[in-house]
Amino acid sequence: MATNFILKTHKLTKTYQSGDHQLTVLDDMSIGVPHGETATIVGPSGSGKTTLLGLCAGLDRASSGTVEIDGRDISKLGEDARAKLRSESVGFIFQNFQLMPTLTALENVLIPGELSGMGGADLTDRAADLLTRVGLEKRMKHYPTQLSGGEQQRVAIARAFIHQPKILFADEPTGNLDEEASEIVEKMLFDLNSELGTALVVVTHDLELAQKASHVFRLKGGKLVEPTDH
Repeated sequence: MATNFILKTHKLTKTYQSGDHQLTVLDDMSIGVPHGETATIVGPSGSGKTTLLGLCAGLDRASSGTVEIDGRDISKLGEDARAKLRSESVGFIFQNFQLMPTLTALENVLIPGELSGMGGADLTDRAADLLTRVGLEKRMKHYPTQLSGGEQQRVAIARAFIHQPKILFADEPTGNLDEEASEIVEKMLFDLNSELGTALVVVTHDLELAQKASHVFRLKGGKLVEPTDH
């Protein structure tokens, strides 16, 4: 029985022109993540982890090769179609949270849903439920500056799930957090993955976090070294 993948890359390559030389950041990268499963991307700095994540999420274009999200080859889509696919099927969590400072926690969570055409009381109820799930039921009306780093990242997690994405990408989601906050955020990500069936792909330097995923993709020098399924 064939595996049903939410994410597949085939011979993915990304190069940049650097003076007279061509710099290969990713080289012939082929990975797959099944629906609802978890994966981590690990490797030393400069190995291509964040580049791979950006290409998979449709935030950048590959030099060659393909990326499929839910069976659609995003390399063949124009910018508008790629943006529509992201708004419908993809969530993203950044290391530096990227919350709007003039909006409350609840208002920040509502943004992706409103941009994708959702709205009304149902969306607000869903945002409040997500903030409650990540332990911020008493902080919904607080602004980012009134929240700790760990709390801001939990707002970002709730925001990423508001439009019920099929796959969630996270770039070093615990990179700016202390150990206690990191453990809380990690648990939230995996709990929501389990509860909602959203596939999870995380770039991380934290090997302990990496081992919690079903699939571990190890990169070195832009190449896939050792894909590991648990």
